[in-house]
Amino acid sequence: MRIAIASGKGGTGKTTVATNIAYVASRNGQSVAYLDCDVEEPNGHLFLKPEISRRTSVGNLIPEVDEEKCTHCDQCGEICQYSAIVCLGQKVLVYPELCHACGGCSLVCPTDAITEVPREIGVLEVGHAGRIHFVHGLLNIGEAMSPPVIRAVKAAAPEADLVLVDAPPGTSCPVIESVRDSDYVVLVTEPTPFGLNDLKLAVEMVRVLELRFGVVINRADVGDDEVLRYCHQDGIKILAEIRDDRGIAEAYSRGEMVCEALPEYKPLFEGLLKEVTEER
Repeated sequence: MRIAIASGKGGTGKTTVATNIAYVASRNGQSVAYLDCDVEEPNGHLFLKPEISRRTSVGNLIPEVDEEKCTHCDQCGEICQYSAIVCLGQKVLVYPELCHACGGCSLVCPTDAITEVPREIGVLEVGHAGRIHFVHGLLNIGEAMSPPVIRAVKAAAPEADLVLVDAPPGTSCPVIESVRDSDYVVLVTEPTPFGLNDLKLAVEMVRVLELRFGVVINRADVGDDEVLRYCHQDGIKILAEIRDDRGIAEAYSRGEMVCEALPEYKPLFEGLLKEVTEER
């Protein structure tokens, strides 16, 4: 089963939920793969503390123009929807950071003046954290597009009873790339006006993708009851509520797993995992 852990906004406790589900599942005898797809700022490794056994480059293909063959017809610029290649007079300019590697420019070039060359945009790291298979990606600083690295992370997932996808926050392209082929999506939120607003966006996203989902409310005993009311009115299942515990915050600040630092929370995450797997 592939479970994605997502949130409409950052800072809701998404990685806390994902890593602790991985922890309890592995302790209960399941083979588990943890995929950190928040490649712009991965932090699952701070808690799982994996031993990295393989590190590979991740890249995409960008156009390279042979000026001797080029007739400056600008067909490449006309097909590119992202202005990654532009013909200005007798010069063709390529902007690698904008290129989506679709290959359209090379296909339409009438003189075969465009070839595609590889360009590194990030790295992939694979290892183990105890019994947990660990994979995460790191987007190079200054790069604008993370989906190619996210795809590399997902492609590196081994066969396992449970695959956990720790998605980036938000509802944009990187999140959609992370969750799109999941069996179930856990949306982590908090009971605040910002949390509710971004939860609604996330719910709309997973419904468009036609994915099954439920909600975890973190710091459930602060804020207001608007998130609860929204979920009840919309028929959204609340999978678990985690109280605002200073001990959790302290464990987080030390890079410790909640289930290890505060064993009394282990049944909560075991119950959460059971709720999700029974929803399949």
